[in-house]
Amino acid sequence: MLFLLFKLKKLLLLPTTLKNRSTVMKTLVFIALALGTSTYLAAQEGTITIEQDPNIEKLVSVYNTVNSKAEYYQIQVGFGSYQKAQNLKSKIDVDFPGWYSKIEFQEPTYRVRLGKFRDKLEAERKFQEVRKKYPNAMLLKPENTSK
Repeated sequence: MLFLLFKLKKLLLLPTTLKNRSTVMKTLVFIALALGTSTYLAAQEGTITIEQDPNIEKLVSVYNTVNSKAEYYQIQVGFGSYQKAQNLKSKIDVDFPGWYSKIEFQEPTYRVRLGKFRDKLEAERKFQEVRKKYPNAMLLKPENTSK
């Protein structure tokens, strides 16, 4: 902005010839467009109101309830003390970024589990991938299923 004002001042102080007038006019038009555009862009503020059907909240609640009770295939990568489980989970998070992983306590040890797979085919494919890095991994079936 200061650059444009400085340029305008400089142009107005120059002796005016026909060639300079053309340059001055072009520069003035450019400055006017630049100021107008910057003013328009700065004025892009406002609030957005989203109106949604109240049944959407009910639907999301039902979806979350169903998914929280759903059974998944998981891959157990290892088990042991809490410290060992934390170290293993850290390695897994690096080796398989973006995969769901967690530490579960089942007496007497902590178990490191990887993935949430709904169908057996996907679980077996991912299991083969994990076994390359962790040969002692086990594929766990959902507890309450008839598959």
